[in-house]
This record gives sequence, structure tokens and C-alpha cells, in this order.
Amino acid sequence: MQTKRICLWSGPRNVSTALMYAFAQRSDTEVIDEPLYAHYLHTKYGAQARNSTHPGTSEVMASMSTDGVQVIEQVILGPCEKPVLFMKQMAHHLINIDLSFLRHTRNVLLIRDPREMLLSLAKVIGTPTLADTGFKIQHDLLTGLRAVGQSPPILDARLLLENPSSVLSQLCERLGLQFERSMLSWEAGGNAADGVWAPYWYQNVHRSTGFAPYRPKSEPFPPELENVCAVCLEYYNALLKDAIRPVPSYRSLSAIFSRI
Repeated sequence: MQTKRICLWSGPRNVSTALMYAFAQRSDTEVIDEPLYAHYLHTKYGAQARNSTHPGTSEVMASMSTDGVQVIEQVILGPCEKPVLFMKQMAHHLINIDLSFLRHTRNVLLIRDPREMLLSLAKVIGTPTLADTGFKIQHDLLTGLRAVGQSPPILDARLLLENPSSVLSQLCERLGLQFERSMLSWEAGGNAADGVWAPYWYQNVHRSTGFAPYRPKSEPFPPELENVCAVCLEYYNALLKDAIRPVPSYRSLSAIFSRI
């Protein structure tokens, strides 16, 4: 059996954990949570890891391999007993990594409006930089993957939340999978695949039993984040134009035509 390996390259605070939970409900899928996180922390901070702005850094580095090459060989491309391996990945974890392994994975990009993402991220790590958001890396990934003949699906968090069934159905079709309605709900309380960092980042999704309806943020945007947001918006808009968009249901179309 040849396993279909799917890497979801997300920015932080992008409903990526909910998407991992959705794939965990599938009958044919194993999920892995951010296998390159410890590599990222070790590479970025080294001996100064205790000064990292990421909560639980020491726990993360003690729980998994910090060697990116080893993670690629033994986890990302390693043994899997199920037909599908879904890996939730953070785009900004790709530092000092040979990206040739991406030829052996199906790759998906998950983006979110920078103003909403930065508001949420700043509550956890302070003042985010462009590198923390992953936007430039996602844009570079798209360019590089297209250059080698891949056409990675792009998901936008808002569009996904507005119609999870439609967006996930189209995603599965693009990945050569049958959509399973079980992907739309899960039990509250977390998933066995959660990384040790879950207590710091996953409080909302642990209370959820499915994709929450989209709600725009109403709180004021911090002025100190305006500059980084402006740069993020350029990359976001370039990615958004190719994102999977919900297809209106028959019922929705009927409601529209009834008003004409």
C-alpha cells in the first residue's frame, strides 16, 4: 500500500487544528501534529531556546526530534499503516530544510486575513514579525511547487468556516479522496495526536465539536502591527485569488432566485 502523504502548510492561528481534527475523523487517515516544531525551535533559538517567545518551548523540544532531516525521513516520509497521512505543518517551521521532500507529498496551503491572524497571534507571542506569520514562505512555496508541476490547493480560513462541507468536498476531490461527512464534527476535549503545546494554543478548538461559524473580529487593531500587516496583505491577496471558494447549495440558490 502506498500512503498518500498530505502536508497542510498553514500560518499560525488559521483554524489548522480544526482541519487536523476533521481529517482525524476519516476512516482511512492518520494525523500528525506539527512534526517540525522542535526542529524549528532548535534551529531558530539554539542554546537560547529558554528565551523563546513560544510557550512550552522546553516541553516541545523534549517531546520530539529536533533534527529536521530525521523528522523528514522517519516521520513525514516514514512508515504509515493507513492509506492517508495528514500532517498539520506550520510554514514558518521550514527553516534550514531541504525542500526536495515536497516532491513526495501532496501539499495544501491554509491562509487567513492578516488583520485577524495577527490579532490572535499577538496574544500568544507578543509582537509578531513577518517571519512568524509564514506568509512569505507560503507564497514562495506556491511558486516553487508550481515550478515542479504541482498545483497545491489553497484554503482560506474564512471561506472554509462559511461553508465547511463545500470547501472540504472540493479539497478532497483535489487530493483524490472521497469526502466523508464525518469530517464535519468531532468530540470536544482534544485529539490523541495533539502536540504537547496544545494547552497553550488549542483552548478554543478543545471546546469545539465542529467548525465554528465565521465571526469577524471587532476589537481594535494594534497600531504597532500595521506595518507588518501591510506586507502580509500583499502576500495574502496574491494567495487568496486562487483559494477554494464555497459552492452555493441548491437551497441557497433557491432562496436567491425567489427574491428575483
